Amino acid sequence: MELMSPTDSMFLIAETREHPFHVGGLALYEPPQDAGPTFVRELYEEMITHTDFQPVFRKHPATILGGIANVGWAFDNDVDLDYHLRRSALPSPGRVRDLLELTSRLHGGLLDRHRPLWEAHLIEGLQDGRFAVYTKLHHALIDGVSAIKLIQRTLTEDPNDTELRVPWTLPRRRRDRQGSSVLRTVTDLASSAVGLAPSTLKLARAALLEQQLTLPFGAPKTMFNVKIGGARRVAAQSWPLERFHRVKAAAGVTINDVVLGMCAGALRAYLSEQDALPDRPLVAMVPVSLRSESEADTGGNMVGTILCNLGTDREDPADRLAVISQSMRDNKKIFSELPRVQALALSALMIAPLGLAGVPGFTRATAPPFNIVISNVPGPRKPLYWRGARLDGNYPLSIALDGQAMNITVVSNAGNLDFGLVGCRRSVPHLQRMLSHLESSLKALEVASGA
Repeated sequence: MELMSPTDSMFLIAETREHPFHVGGLALYEPPQDAGPTFVRELYEEMITHTDFQPVFRKHPATILGGIANVGWAFDNDVDLDYHLRRSALPSPGRVRDLLELTSRLHGGLLDRHRPLWEAHLIEGLQDGRFAVYTKLHHALIDGVSAIKLIQRTLTEDPNDTELRVPWTLPRRRRDRQGSSVLRTVTDLASSAVGLAPSTLKLARAALLEQQLTLPFGAPKTMFNVKIGGARRVAAQSWPLERFHRVKAAAGVTINDVVLGMCAGALRAYLSEQDALPDRPLVAMVPVSLRSESEADTGGNMVGTILCNLGTDREDPADRLAVISQSMRDNKKIFSELPRVQALALSALMIAPLGLAGVPGFTRATAPPFNIVISNVPGPRKPLYWRGARLDGNYPLSIALDGQAMNITVVSNAGNLDFGLVGCRRSVPHLQRMLSHLESSLKALEVASGA
């Protein structure tokens, strides 16, 4: 048995039927040109021969002294791969919509705590000949960024490399272990803040107040900031990175500003459609790196959090983008001028309210700390292949929380940006409509900026 870290234990203790705490990903592949009709079956048959499991894929929560749980890990010596790796086929006609509906159901189910906390689903039957792999791993095992990096290590830039690599056989690199996702940032920073002097937190908060920038609980109440149920909807789509670069150049902003502007326009349209657009602008929590260029490979948790005014009260997309860019620029400036310990303390102050969302009555009685989390994660810059199949889309699927019923995560993938959206099925109806709103919003930014 191995003792759990307090952070891993917290993820397991906080998990309920309404709040699954696994991270997921949907990868879409184009088979090689010479692939026959049995390519996916052969892929599956080869995958099940890989039975050398790394420790992270063998462990599940242990129960000690007859009933104490969530304090230690047990390791299975005989992993039932037929249970963890599943082969599925979509019903005819095999639309992408059918794939997303299946993924929605898979993403809402809890992982079995009596087995290692992961699943992989090989999915065929898409009418265009592509196939998909949906994976999910418990956040207590691995965070979202590290999971993305681990999956990428099964891939290669060589389309002629036919060696099959599967994630459960690959040892995690030290750098992967240092990765961070939003939830792990929440817990790590909040626990770090306990040891910081009150004067440090006070100075960090004063830095924002002095500049009249956004603090938690300044966001309006929206339909996303409610208690959630256990079922999920997911939506996913790719957009060419070139379109974002053109808007960036024309408007004089960053790529992340364009992503936030695109999301802001889509959220405004979606909420208007639901007759639920508040008069005050929505506020997004945006994770950002606090590293300098010289610290790029030093490891450790250096992720800060910025609250961004999304300008959803502005009708003009150019005006909205200007508000977003100014908000991000001002907030980043404050962070850059703070000592590192105060910057981390300020990040803890920003996101600590998420830990209170489970308190009875908290979500209902208080204004939300922010309305939505929007993450932009760097991914591969060149096309990648898996046993000759090209990675066509790589969609991260994160975690919905009480008070945060929708999550948007973006990963760069060669020449595209791949958007993965997760929402509470009950609280966020017709999530797939966000995809058309995202496209309309990007078009509006292109027109407004003259890109």
